[in-house]
Amino acid sequence: MSARLQILFLFICLSSLSVFAQDVEEVDPMPIKLKGQVLNLDDESPVPFAFVLNYRTHAGVTTDDQGRFTLDMLNIDSLAISSLGFSKTTARVPANYNQMNVLILYAKPIRFAIPEVKVQGDQKKVNMEGVPPAKKLDIDPQLRGDAYNEKPPVIAAFFNPASFLQYYISKSEREKRETRRAIITEKQWEILSQFYKKDLVMELTGLNDAAADDFMLYINSKGLLSHMSTEYDVRAVIREQFKIYKQEGH
Repeated sequence: MSARLQILFLFICLSSLSVFAQDVEEVDPMPIKLKGQVLNLDDESPVPFAFVLNYRTHAGVTTDDQGRFTLDMLNIDSLAISSLGFSKTTARVPANYNQMNVLILYAKPIRFAIPEVKVQGDQKKVNMEGVPPAKKLDIDPQLRGDAYNEKPPVIAAFFNPASFLQYYISKSEREKRETRRAIITEKQWEILSQFYKKDLVMELTGLNDAAADDFMLYINSKGLLSHMSTEYDVRAVIREQFKIYKQEGH
């Protein structure tokens, strides 16, 4: 290499070092109060309660529920951001950071590949052959009789006298039976009232308005409402009871 080329190469190297030294000297360490916010890199949603650490001083701060924080530091410091479910991230504060602005820092969420899990259980089959189906009870358990759901036969007085006497003597048993009858009547009346009307009574019996009222009271007093669930039942009861009503001389 000629002397001229060596001198030229040396001049270029010195010039580059001079420019680099000038760039370094332009960044003067200055204390700042950093205002920042940590966001999710995927959807830019706030990352609450992330920990922001100053590498130089080892001082740290936790972000609020919106990912915001403030930290006293130098404009040449570097930060580490860590949060549960996110990769640890390193960020450097720009040398020209303006304390009036909010510096946005991003945290990258961690994704774990979860293999497919198949759950399979073995259930023993129960042989229900010969087992009769249970009888459905629509009455609330608290309203069922302690001894019987229905009137016990006389023979029960010999085999289970305590329960037999309880059915007839116990005040709580009588109250339960009365409550059950009221509930049953109310539910049946919701259906029965669609068919059991004075107009139908007058049509089938030929009675006038007042006489039809008296006849309907006669039917009601005999406790026949529980036997009528369809329009056919209503018509049959009206015709049958009207015959008896006339025979009794009403």
